[in-house]
Amino acid sequence: MAVPMKFLSEELDAMKQAGLYGTIRTLESPQGAWVHIDGKKYLNLCSNNYLGLCNDPRLVAKVKEYADRYGVGPGAVRTIAGTMSPHIELEKKLAAFKGAEAAIVVQSGFCANLTVIPTLAGGADDLIFSDSLNHASIIDACRLSKAKVIRYEHSDMADLKKKLEENSDGKGKKLLITDGVFSMDGDVAKLPEIVELCEKHGVIVAVDDAHGEGVLGRGGRGIVDHFSLHGRVDVEIGTMSKAFGVMGGMAAGSAVLVDYLRQKARPNLFSSALTIPDVAANLASVEILQESETLVKKLWSNGDFLKKELGALGFDTAHSETPITPVIIGEASDAKAFSAKLFERGVFATAIVFPTVPRGTARIRAMVSAAHSEDDLRFAVEQFAAVGREMGVIS
Repeated sequence: MAVPMKFLSEELDAMKQAGLYGTIRTLESPQGAWVHIDGKKYLNLCSNNYLGLCNDPRLVAKVKEYADRYGVGPGAVRTIAGTMSPHIELEKKLAAFKGAEAAIVVQSGFCANLTVIPTLAGGADDLIFSDSLNHASIIDACRLSKAKVIRYEHSDMADLKKKLEENSDGKGKKLLITDGVFSMDGDVAKLPEIVELCEKHGVIVAVDDAHGEGVLGRGGRGIVDHFSLHGRVDVEIGTMSKAFGVMGGMAAGSAVLVDYLRQKARPNLFSSALTIPDVAANLASVEILQESETLVKKLWSNGDFLKKELGALGFDTAHSETPITPVIIGEASDAKAFSAKLFERGVFATAIVFPTVPRGTARIRAMVSAAHSEDDLRFAVEQFAAVGREMGVIS
């Protein structure tokens, strides 16, 4: 008799054999520079808590205040009965922070791409130009669209120019989507060149700034602010699950764009609104970023320090232009072994392997935070050095 679910165990076994099976650890403490796992304390170098806001008392206080006033759950989608005044308050503050006319808040950064991409380019005659290293959420959002997807080589402006020219006579809408910061290597999209090319060819420009929010630009306002491209990028897509330290996604742009997304985007029409505690915590994060650049500057200082020290030891840290610090190991099994040895030494830094990154480029992606002290990072460097020498990654 056939066993229809047998493939599950077979594929899991194959992943284990190939060194691609991931160990998922459980945190027993708040997210922070140090965390507790299995009753022990570890230096945390693998979260996206860029500014250390996940456990900030100002966010916690705002959550308590708003939960007491508004409750917890929205109880409905935004278009029926789920839009509450805190949602509007957050959207107005995000728009002001981003320097846009309007913004819409959705459930996650993943949902933000599902909100924008199929909604703006959903027809069979439409074209989507997508960077070859775009995030999985962008890829999936493109797949859900009926549009033809044209991939251009990563940050290769000559290839993008060629493909725009080859498709200049397309009948439908044209949309270009790119990550702002590419999270696996830490490099930044060539947004000024992209905008210039797209303006010549009548292409809508959307940038997913998930790893740029709270990191790039004045006080963390993002990649559009970083390159002074206000008014020339049609859609800024973002997440509040990284530098903001909370959860939720957003899209910012013109008032007519946001009105269109409210009426047409499926995550807004068919999935319940963001919870009140999430909204409240995000409000606190925006207020903190508007008040001071201290946390953003500390993040960059920490990132520069770690890259410099690991590079001096001989580690391959690729070509990161942001605080993201990839340490390229090579084979998945070696990266997993490296991560396990770091864990034994008190450093929580997970291995990133295929399919998240191409085969042969498995790595430890060290994610610094403004919450880390210099002593924390020196401890990390010492442990990387010890494991690197033990495994022959560095001499």
